[in-house]
Amino acid sequence: MEYDNTNKGSLFKNDRKEQDTHADYNGSINIEGNEYWINAWVKESKKDGKKFFSLSVKPKDQATGKSPVKAKSAPAKTRDEDSDIPF
Repeated sequence: MEYDNTNKGSLFKNDRKEQDTHADYNGSINIEGNEYWINAWVKESKKDGKKFFSLSVKPKDQATGKSPVKAKSAPAKTRDEDSDIPF
């Protein structure tokens, strides 16, 4: 029987962190059948000093840093294009 990872994920300590802006933890998560990279930073609340995780997720298919290809929208019609042209 294959393990079902739907709506589950994991985080691991980032052993390759080189700068303060790099995530403290990273891993992956499956949300409703879609795979995402997940990053977490340990932060501290300014109000009461409590520690918390700040998270970000990114679709795995966008991991190359390339912008996703967007479908081009149809150009707006001008008034002349909407008029009936008899042939």
